[in-house]
Parts: sequence; structure tokens; C-alpha cells
Amino acid sequence: MKPRLKMGMVGGGGDATIGAIHKIAAQLDGKSELVAGAFSSHFDRSQRSGEALGLHASRVYSDYQRMATQEADLPAGERIDFVSVVTPNHLHFPVAKAFLENGFNVVCEKPMTFNLAEALELRSLVRKSGKVFALTYSYAGYPMVKEARDVVRRGELGQILKVITEYPQGWQLNPLEATDKDHAWRNDPSKAGATGCLGDIGTHVEHLSRYITGLEIDELCADFTKFGAGQRLEDDASLLVHYKGGARGIMHCSKISTGEENRLNIRAYGTHASLEWDQEHPNELTIKYANASRRTLRRGNDYVSDVAKRFTRLIRGQPEGFIEACANIYIEAARAIEAETSGKNIPESCDFPCVEDGVAGMAFVEAAVESATNGGAWTKMKRLSE
Repeated sequence: MKPRLKMGMVGGGGDATIGAIHKIAAQLDGKSELVAGAFSSHFDRSQRSGEALGLHASRVYSDYQRMATQEADLPAGERIDFVSVVTPNHLHFPVAKAFLENGFNVVCEKPMTFNLAEALELRSLVRKSGKVFALTYSYAGYPMVKEARDVVRRGELGQILKVITEYPQGWQLNPLEATDKDHAWRNDPSKAGATGCLGDIGTHVEHLSRYITGLEIDELCADFTKFGAGQRLEDDASLLVHYKGGARGIMHCSKISTGEENRLNIRAYGTHASLEWDQEHPNELTIKYANASRRTLRRGNDYVSDVAKRFTRLIRGQPEGFIEACANIYIEAARAIEAETSGKNIPESCDFPCVEDGVAGMAFVEAAVESATNGGAWTKMKRLSE
């Protein structure tokens, strides 16, 4: 039996929602165990979190810098194998940088960095280090998202003509309270970055569209609006997209869509067929045809692709959800980290969002901000393949 990977965490202390999701997801399949962390910028809170998690006091740190250097000084069999970064956006880059430079693999929340310049620098650091860097665009972990991608790759849709991707939520109609530490930072440009809604959930829209269809954005125009009282950053964003090759797209993300919960969804229309997937009904994928009955594919059945089966845990009829999707990102990252820590080549079949996806996401944000600032002017995406 292989030993479990030793995991550290920066952020995610107390009752932080995202931190709790990552702790469960990372350890769901028995590949990893949480052994160390700097869970808060306040040491007493970090200590309380570590105690609640049953960690040894010596492995609970006052800050991420100390954690990175002291973990690196531990013997190879004791130190962490990777760190999970679940802090507000402005800390993603410095935390990831500190651990990469101290020889650790990194799993990071999205958006990858505070801005595009940091994303490009982080990409250089990852390439130089040779370490694994995984980005938790967790919706890409759903089996039926994998199936949708496989349907496109097999050519079942034909040439894709139009992609409509939406992410409406309704929880931000009321002002964010300064005491709500889990959300208030999202309205602070010094911590969230240049965007609110777009950087937070709109990057999921961009990644899901690109992951399933394989299409790359050529240019876009964006409209940002602040509807909520006290909003410093946009809480609603609408974009028109021109893809390379001629396809067209509509992207929409919102936190003021009354009555909506977490309805990320995508529709991709091709010359032969179209597909539709809805995150609130994640175990189903619908394929539609012009002159034939539509098909609804369900996770866990024999007729789905091998790739969808590989990311499925439960038998048909037993639903799987967001925790399992996030765990699929972690289990694929764990495969890569196991190889890296053993001095082996990382398997090409590993399927998780990486630093290149993070760069693409930040290029998307930068182009959208430029467009919105210029009254919705069409703005080219930067070419960042070098």
C-alpha cells in the first residue's frame, strides 16, 4: 500500500467554506492526509484550527513564509509533499511562490493570481521548478463534464458555431457585511483584484467553455455593472466573445440574479448536434439533434465514455456532487505528485487544470476589464503561449 501524500494548507481556517471543501475533497480517496498548515493570518486562530483538526502543534504555523522554510528543513519522509492554497486572491501568488521556491508542489484556488503579470511570473516559476501545479477549477472534475469534452473531441457536434455559458447566483443582492470574513474580501479591490464577480465566478465560465469545447478566445467585449448597495467591484458581467476559427459565444456571470443559487451551465451548438450541461443537475448531459430525438446521458451507466467512468465513484442512480468533482481534481494532481516525488515522469493522462489554465484565466480577466473600462470596446486577447 502506497503511503499517503502529506498535505499542507494555507488559509481555510475556522469555518471558511472553501477551506472545508478542500480538506474533504483532498482526503476523500485516501491519497492524501492533512499534516500541517498556516490556517489564518492570526496565529491563535491558526492554532485553534490545527487543534480541531488533530494536528501536532509543531506543524501549525504563524505564517506561510515560516511554514514553507520550516517544512523544507524537515526530513524527506516527514515534510509535506504539497500545499493547498485557499487564501483570498491577493495571497495566491506570494504563497505559491514561497512553496515552489522551497521545493514543494502546489494546489491553488482560482483565480490563480491577483493579475496577469503575476500569472506570467508564476508560470515561469513553475516551469523552472519542475514541480506540479494544479488549479482548482473544480467543475472540470465532474464526470459528465468529462463526457461533454469527449463528445466534442469525437466530433459528434460537428463544427461548433456558438457557445453560451452562464453562471448566475443571487446571494449578493444584500450588502456584504464587513464581519463576513468568508465573503467581504471579495468586494475589496486590494484583495480580490480588478474584478469582483468576473474574477470570482466568471473565470469558471471561461475555463468550462474552453475545457469542453477546446475553443480559444480571439476577442471579446464586456459590460460590468454594480447593482448591489456598497459594491466596489462589479456584481454582474455580460460578455460577447469571438473565438478563433469563427465561432461566437455569450458569457454571463452574476451575483444579483434573484432566486438563483449556483447555476453554472453551458450550451454548445454545432453543425451536427448540440450539448447542454447544468451544474445544479451535474449527473446528466443532454445531446440534441436537428432531426432525431435528444439523448440524456447519465453518469454511472455503461454507455458513457471510459474517461467519464474513470472519474465516477458510485453506481448509477447514486448521485455525485461538487465534493466529488473537487476530489477528482485532487486525485489527478495526486497522481502527478506521486510521480514527481518518486522521480518518475508525470503520466500524460493526468487531467487537472494547470498553470497554463491560470494564465489563460488572468488574460481573460485583463481583456474583460480593459473592454469594460473602454465602454465595451472589442478587445483582443493577449497571445501568451511562449
